[in-house]
Amino acid sequence: MDDRFQRLRHARTEKGYDTAAAAADAFCWNRNTYASNENGNAPYSYRKAKLYAEAFGVRPEWLYDASGPMRFGGPGGMVPVKGMVGANPDGSVLFANGQEAWDLAPIPPGGTENAVALQVSGHSMRGLADDGALIYFEDQRTPPTPDMLGQIVVVEMETDEVLVKRLLRGSEPGRYDLESLAGPTRRDARLRWAAHITAIIPPFQARRILMRGG
Repeated sequence: MDDRFQRLRHARTEKGYDTAAAAADAFCWNRNTYASNENGNAPYSYRKAKLYAEAFGVRPEWLYDASGPMRFGGPGGMVPVKGMVGANPDGSVLFANGQEAWDLAPIPPGGTENAVALQVSGHSMRGLADDGALIYFEDQRTPPTPDMLGQIVVVEMETDEVLVKRLLRGSEPGRYDLESLAGPTRRDARLRWAAHITAIIPPFQARRILMRGG
């Protein structure tokens, strides 16, 4: 895979999207633009590589110029800690996109290479995870499923916000209410994806297992 477009196609198929159109629709990209990037007619920029890499779970440096390994996975079955949750009053996730040195944490029991973690900052999630805890989920970018209703999950809204909320039915199909542990409920949100929380590691243990990226 010497060419940038070939790596993009490989990343897309590895993520489980059979066609370029299916991937474009899943992430609300322009079909023609993405298809041109993937077939080599329109080489994409590093900025666009970061967007595609985030969606497909690969390193943007690998996607853009074949630098380093395809995925982030660290030594000994480690996965990236991708951001802080609870650091904002509304409970949104602060992603550390674009950082070359990630904090790493071990893959949790039952986790896969798609597992990622968030670190809790502050006390807005007391009762679920205390300050310094790790929250794991599988970074698969798939729509909400019925078994998520009533559960606390990680979601991305169409406004690009990533939140940890309890998922409830909205007033009509395709819309969801997002209940906060502390604060008002967001009504009738449209979501790009939702993911089950797969593990929560308490602060004391989290401090012992975190590998800081420097």
